[in-house]
Amino acid sequence: MNLTDKLFLKLVWIVTAVVLIVVVALKLVPPPATVPSFLYVLPHLIGGINATCAVLLVLSLIFVRRKNIQAHKVTNIITFVLSAIFLVFYILFHLYVKDTKFGDVDHDGILSATEAAAVGAIRYVYYFILLTHILLAIVVLPLILVSFYRGLNMQIEKHRKIVRWSYPVWLYVAVSGVLVYLMISPYYNF
Repeated sequence: MNLTDKLFLKLVWIVTAVVLIVVVALKLVPPPATVPSFLYVLPHLIGGINATCAVLLVLSLIFVRRKNIQAHKVTNIITFVLSAIFLVFYILFHLYVKDTKFGDVDHDGILSATEAAAVGAIRYVYYFILLTHILLAIVVLPLILVSFYRGLNMQIEKHRKIVRWSYPVWLYVAVSGVLVYLMISPYYNF
């Protein structure tokens, strides 16, 4: 491994740690007093970005299997940029909106026994999808960064080895992100 690769790997771990710290801090920091009006469109953009990334990831696989490396690269660059935009929107949204309770029909921030009974066992499905989405989103960030770096630098064998792991996890995170959005969006309090 050359010096550039070593430096990049250190950068990957620094970026991963910073993102994780910021996301955890979002839960601890109180929301600002005023909420910008554009904020309420962010969850819909986030859901749309996740859906677009899922489609682009499938297209990327199709392109590489057809040996259309240029289309594969362009698709992955677009997906990577969209994922970065997603992260910015996610952080911005959750800076202002801390929690939305699944099943909170009256939008009072409290899940009553009646509301919990109304959504029933689907709540557990939602929380399973959400939990796996969150955990795998943490795991996939360094995998994506390393995969992206190796692909751009035409380290084909190293790229293939890591993509065997990063691709299915990234695809799951994108698809589960859409599912989480579709399931929680009726309960947003705006």
